[in-house]
Amino acid sequence: MADRIRVGVVGAHAERGWGRNIHLPALSALDDFEITAVAGRTMDSARAAAGVWGADRAYDDAAALMADPDVDLVTIAVQLPSRDGLVESAIAAGKHVYSEWPLALDAPTAERFARAAREAGVRHAVGLQSRHHPEVRLLRDLLAQQLIGEVLSATLLYSLSTPEVWSQRYAALFDETKGVNHVAVVGGHSLDMFQYAVGRFTEVSATLTTRIDRITMEETGSPLDVTSPDQIALNGLLDTGATGSAHFMTGGPRGDGFRIEVHGREGRLVLVSSDDSLVGPRFTLTHETANGTPATPLTVPAEYRPLLGTPSPVSNVAQVYKDLAESIRTGTSSGPDFSTAARTHHLLDAIKRSAKTGSRVILP
Repeated sequence: MADRIRVGVVGAHAERGWGRNIHLPALSALDDFEITAVAGRTMDSARAAAGVWGADRAYDDAAALMADPDVDLVTIAVQLPSRDGLVESAIAAGKHVYSEWPLALDAPTAERFARAAREAGVRHAVGLQSRHHPEVRLLRDLLAQQLIGEVLSATLLYSLSTPEVWSQRYAALFDETKGVNHVAVVGGHSLDMFQYAVGRFTEVSATLTTRIDRITMEETGSPLDVTSPDQIALNGLLDTGATGSAHFMTGGPRGDGFRIEVHGREGRLVLVSSDDSLVGPRFTLTHETANGTPATPLTVPAEYRPLLGTPSPVSNVAQVYKDLAESIRTGTSSGPDFSTAARTHHLLDAIKRSAKTGSRVILP
């Protein structure tokens, strides 16, 4: 492998999208990587993307990009419904892989990807970058240091305002079969961040329902029936023995974003976001002691400084890439990777199974 890790991006776009707005600036900011190749839907779109991304090579076939001997790492910046076979193909080609979240439709498929990557000896990462918010990492460490003593309970609330008129390209968000609905996207990103800080769910009971059952397509004005849940509520036990709960509320004209509240025997920690952005809010972490003194905002120490200087989705994604580079060079594991994704998919599958059967589900 060359001194710099050579990246091929599947799903690169010249003008828009998560890849263009987040992956491109993240990779461009890191000396560990160089963008070598891009693949698009057509050769014209691929060439346009190559010019923007600074890539020497453009492909209209992802398989050709993966076969390129000068590509070390394949970034799959394609939504799940259009991703059939791409992760498996990259692994089979012997390439390291960064896949966007969700990794798969379900936990068994995610487990299969993780197993195939291990057997092929390639390193891997998944786009669950919200755990890298500085205040989230600080919360995790303060709980480990028992700043508030033994944790008794942890609660996550997230409310998101959503319009009722959407572009056609977001139609899959409202289809429960597509794997990029609110359970997978809102639930997946948020619950990985929550569990990273407070501990993993070991059992869960959940309720799912759809309150906004029809939206309008912007391009045509035609209605679209919504089958994916927009209200997600769950509770259960964490691996620490504490109770854990979460409620995701999407829809309506207003959203307040995140509130994570952790109660301990000796105090309370509360993490609140600045807005209802799923992956890009600023956070404030406050500490309240057991003696009833007012909650005090905590200053984030210098060692939690974001990789690119300012808290942002770009910085969080850059941190995932930085850790992946270390993993590629040393052979060590880093997260979030495919195993992380499989655990999150197990939780999402358990939520859906519990809601369907009305029973409490034990997680593997």
